[in-house]
Amino acid sequence: MFPNESHQHKGLLQLLLYFRWIWVGVLVNDDQGEKFVQEVLPAFSQKGICFDFIGEFPSVAFYSDFTNVMDEAYRTYSTIAKSTAKVIVLYGTMQSMTFLKISVQYAEVENISVNTKVWIMNAEMDFTSVSVQRDWDVNFLQNALSFAVHSKEVPGFQEFLLLRNPTAAEDDGFLRNFWEHAFQCLFPSSELNKKYGTICTRKEKMATLPTSVFEFSTTGHSYNIYNAVYAVAHALESMHSSKLKHNHLVGRRGPKLQNQQFWQLHPFLRTVSFNNSVGEKISFDKNGELIGGFDINNWITFPNRSFFRIQVGRIDPMASPDKFFNISKDSITWPKSFNQAHPLSLCNDPCQTGHSKTKKESRPFCCYDCHPCPEGKISNKEDMEDCSHCPEGHYSNHDKNACIPKHITFLSYEEPLGISLAICALSFSFITALVLGIFIKNKYTPIVKANNRNLTYTLLVSLLLSFLCVLLFIGKPDKVVCLLRQPAFGIIFSMAVSCVLAKTFVVVLAFMATKPGSRMRKWVGKGMDSFIVLFCCLIQTTICIIWLGIFPPYPDFDMHSMSQEVIMECNEGSVTMFYSVLGFLGFLAVISFSAAFLARRLPDSFNEAKFITFSMLVFCSVWLCFIPTYLSTRGKYTLAVEIFSMISSSAGLLVCIFSPKCFIIVMRPELNNKHQLMKKKF
Repeated sequence: MFPNESHQHKGLLQLLLYFRWIWVGVLVNDDQGEKFVQEVLPAFSQKGICFDFIGEFPSVAFYSDFTNVMDEAYRTYSTIAKSTAKVIVLYGTMQSMTFLKISVQYAEVENISVNTKVWIMNAEMDFTSVSVQRDWDVNFLQNALSFAVHSKEVPGFQEFLLLRNPTAAEDDGFLRNFWEHAFQCLFPSSELNKKYGTICTRKEKMATLPTSVFEFSTTGHSYNIYNAVYAVAHALESMHSSKLKHNHLVGRRGPKLQNQQFWQLHPFLRTVSFNNSVGEKISFDKNGELIGGFDINNWITFPNRSFFRIQVGRIDPMASPDKFFNISKDSITWPKSFNQAHPLSLCNDPCQTGHSKTKKESRPFCCYDCHPCPEGKISNKEDMEDCSHCPEGHYSNHDKNACIPKHITFLSYEEPLGISLAICALSFSFITALVLGIFIKNKYTPIVKANNRNLTYTLLVSLLLSFLCVLLFIGKPDKVVCLLRQPAFGIIFSMAVSCVLAKTFVVVLAFMATKPGSRMRKWVGKGMDSFIVLFCCLIQTTICIIWLGIFPPYPDFDMHSMSQEVIMECNEGSVTMFYSVLGFLGFLAVISFSAAFLARRLPDSFNEAKFITFSMLVFCSVWLCFIPTYLSTRGKYTLAVEIFSMISSSAGLLVCIFSPKCFIIVMRPELNNKHQLMKKKF
């Protein structure tokens, strides 16, 4: 009369998962334990349950050595006490309960309490009342949970028990024996001498017995026996009816019922189906097992060694799958060590939000470390296996448990960096315009005429435009600005550098033409300087036109370079063409620097070749530093690096080439005459 045990196993698994008890200890008996460990626990592991330990209750027989028993009990106690699991599953028999009681007695000696554990017992280990348990301290079962064969109170059963006494049943030897053990007394007719015990008055009340000795409620064992008796009675009735019917058909008298063999009752017992006095249907399946479920009880213990059980859940195999397991969490009384709160049994504390799990080596899969989520990833739930990426355009907050939309940024005039660069560019534009005005005003003076007046004007105008070009790089980028700014930068700077190249070339050509028999004379004064400037600008313009034709720059959003910002920028389109523009500009600068360096020792009244050499050295240094800096920065700072390089290189040309001339024109006008110009320095 025991239900299918697989239902109990499934219910145990559901109970562990419901309360998130995934780190448990297990104690099993020798007989059924091996099958439970080999066949049931692997299924638990597949559902995420880990085991801190799996131990065995030792077999304790009548002839067992007391010392060995105590050693085994101590080892079991040590295993339980040292375990970090808060939940211990006890899968054994009633004899296992006796051994467990011996084991936990060591808690008083070792001063390490085991009351911090939640005990879960199977139905076979259910605590039944026998008189030998009178002196047991059952406090170690405080607030335990146990499975029990489903039962209901049978009407009139408790009233019947209260009326039972030796006076009403003089011939019931079992009742007399129970009475003596339960009330610790002796009947006068007992063979023992009266001096060895208290005389039973027969007026003792069963209601005064503690539950550790006798339970008035209908336990699973009692309910099973009750139903078993009725099942056998129905089976006997069916067998008797079947025999009478068969004998009637063959016309002979059959054997009496008491002459039948027990095995002949089995077919009729399998087909029994009836409703008992509490209205529950009792029947058996095709395997002869009782079709029934289990109750889940919560144990409440008291200092006077009594207890009672409260049904807090049910395992009902006849119900729908979603109602197979039912439990009332609020009806459970938890151990005091947990402050009446639902205890957790985990190998380690759960990973909080903003962290993910990392498995610990050589430890069960339930044990893990917690590591913070990396930048750009979050975990918004506890015990996440991995952090998840934030959606595009979002970034993780400081706690890494939520994604925040990135704000759009660009180099604007409203921020200090943008304002500083704009003021710097405008200031140099004003200085360039002032220098141009000075040279135009003094265009007929020897110093202006001697340094190729038209080429000087072109150089100053290109420097003015290069400073003003910086303003295209500041502010919110749009389609027109993106199309114009890099080509404008490339063409204007090519004009400036080509002017410097032309000035250097003209100086070198002039001195080479002064040599006797030189063929260079025919090139002097033929507009060679204008040709150099136009030719260089034409090449750079062609590169820019091809760039705009095949893959032009366009407004774009960079969502990945910065963790908390979306950069609104101009995508350069073809990176190859962008670096081609810079490469041609660098080629012109190197040629100009080389020519000026070779011409630095040529006789020159105002030593312009030396100034050009120094200016091109500054120019080349700035743009050589630009490339690695440009590649290593992100966001608007990348643009700021380019702007700074434009301003620095243009300012280097302006200061190095024109400051000496302006000093003479403005501060030392007496040196600005033909006599000084005609002086030769060797």
